[in-house]
Amino acid sequence: MPLLLLPLLLLAPQAYDPEVEAVMSRKRKEKAEAAASASAAPARSGAGASEGRIPVPDKYAAKFQACLDQAVEAPDKGVAFAQQWRIDGGSFYARNCMGFAYARAERWAPAIVAFEQGADEAERNGEMVQSGRLWAQAGNAALAGGDAAKARDDFDAALARGLPDGLEKGEVHLDRARALVALNDVKGARTSLDAALDQVPRDPLAWLLSATLARRSGEMKLAQAHIARAVQLSPDDASVALEEGNIAILTDHEDVARSAWQRAVKLAAEAPAGKAAADNLSRLPQKPAR
Repeated sequence: MPLLLLPLLLLAPQAYDPEVEAVMSRKRKEKAEAAASASAAPARSGAGASEGRIPVPDKYAAKFQACLDQAVEAPDKGVAFAQQWRIDGGSFYARNCMGFAYARAERWAPAIVAFEQGADEAERNGEMVQSGRLWAQAGNAALAGGDAAKARDDFDAALARGLPDGLEKGEVHLDRARALVALNDVKGARTSLDAALDQVPRDPLAWLLSATLARRSGEMKLAQAHIARAVQLSPDDASVALEEGNIAILTDHEDVARSAWQRAVKLAAEAPAGKAAADNLSRLPQKPAR
C-alpha cells in the first residue's frame, strides 16, 4: 500500500482499531486484577475507596470475603453463596458479590442486573456514594458485554450519585468516554476525557485516549501535546508508542513515527499494538542502506 494512504487510514473511522483494542484489553486486565485484589483483601469501613472498590463494614466483611472466595473458586458457587446471603440479610454487599461472580464467568447481562440492583438497594439505604460505585461497576460490565449505550447510562447514574473527586470520579469519566467513543459521540467523549484528565492527571491511559480522540478529530496540536504527556508517564507502553507514531506520521514527522512504531514492536510484538505498529512500518519506504 502506498505511503500516501497511511495517513488517510489513520484518520478514517475503522471497524477494528488495533490501538484502541490494545487499550481496552489493558483496561480489562487492570480491572480483573483489581477485582482479584479485592477478593484477596476486601476493603473495610471506608478503606479502599481510593482504589475504586466498595468499602465493606466489619459487619459484612467476613461473609463478603467468603463470597468472593467462592466466586474466585467457581463463579456458580459465588452466585449461589450470594443468593443465600442476600436472603439472610447481606444487603447490597451480597448483590455486589453476585455481580462479581457473574463477571468472573463473563456473564455480563446478569452481572449488570446484580450491580444495578445493588446500586438501587444502596441508595434506598441512604448510601449514595456506594450506590454510585455499584452503578460504575454495572457500566463496566455493560461495556465489557458490548452494550455501550447501557454503559453510558450506568456511568451517568454513577456520576449523578456524587462520587468523590480524584481517582474514582476520574475513572468513571474515562470509562464513560470509552462508551461514548463506541457510540460515535465525539463531543461527549471529549467532555468526559477532559473531566478525566482534570481528576486523574497522572493516568497515562487518559492522555492516550485523549490523544487518539484528538487525532481522529483532526486536532493535531492537541493530539501531539497529549501523546507527549502519555509518553512521559508511560514510555514502555506499546499502545502509547503506537499512537505516538500514528500522530507523528500525520504531522509529517516520519522519523519519529518510525522510531515510535519500532519501539511498540520491541515492547509487544505479539500484542495488537505491536502488530499494528509492524503493519504501519511495512508501509513506510525503506531507508537507503548506508
